[in-house]
Amino acid sequence: MQNQTRDLAFADNFINAQLVESLANFFVEDSIVVNLSPEPLVTGTDHPAIVPPWKSTWLKGGTIRSGQRAAVIKVVQPTNLGGCMFRGWDWLGNRIKSFPRDTPLFISAQDTIGMVTTDPFVFTNERKHHQEPQEFELKLNLWWSPGDTDCFIHNEHPFLETHTQIHGTGRMQKFTERDALTLYEDVVMPIGYSHDPFCRVTGRNQWTYPWHRYYADTDCVWLAVELHPKA
Repeated sequence: MQNQTRDLAFADNFINAQLVESLANFFVEDSIVVNLSPEPLVTGTDHPAIVPPWKSTWLKGGTIRSGQRAAVIKVVQPTNLGGCMFRGWDWLGNRIKSFPRDTPLFISAQDTIGMVTTDPFVFTNERKHHQEPQEFELKLNLWWSPGDTDCFIHNEHPFLETHTQIHGTGRMQKFTERDALTLYEDVVMPIGYSHDPFCRVTGRNQWTYPWHRYYADTDCVWLAVELHPKA
C-alpha cells in the first residue's frame, strides 16, 4: 500500500512529525523531508530531483514522486517551543551522570522505525557499492537546545548516526581532543541539512568516531538518525 503514514513518537502541538512509507506522489505543503532508506528518494513533478540516501531537503508545496521511507517534520509553533521538558522531553543529565549540569540539552521520546539493510561502509561513504549488507534497527529522536549551547564533546556511540537540522541554525564540529580549542572541522547546519556521517568502520559492528559535538547557534531542534546493529 502506498503512502502509509503515521505520527512519530515525538509529534505534538508544536512539531508535526510523520513517518511515510512506500511513497508515491506524496504532497508536502511545508516540511523537512528526510530520506530514511539506502535508496534515492525522488522529488518534483516536471523536473525530478534526487534526495540521496540518508539526506534531506525542505519542500514547500512539493511532491515526493517515489521513495521507500521518509520522515516529514516541521516546527509549527515556535513560541514556547523550549518548554519541551514539560511535554515529556528528558534532560540528558538524567541519563548520563557525568553530563554537565549547566548544559540545557533535551531529548524527545525515541521512535523505533523498523529494520533497514545496508552496508555500513556505504553508509559512511567509505565505498560506493554494497558488498557486505547487514540489518540495522532504525531509531529516530529529536534534540532541543537554546542558542549558544555547547552540547558536549564526545566520541562514544554503539551505532551509526547522522543528523538533520529541523529548526534554527547549529553546527556539527570535530576535535582532535576533548577540548573545544582543538576544533578542526566546523559543519554548519541550516534548516533542512543533513551532514555526512562522522564515523569510520573498523570491523564487524565496530566503528570509531572523532571527538565531536553539536553546537546550537540559535534555539535549535535537530533530528538524530541512528542505525543500531541487529543483535
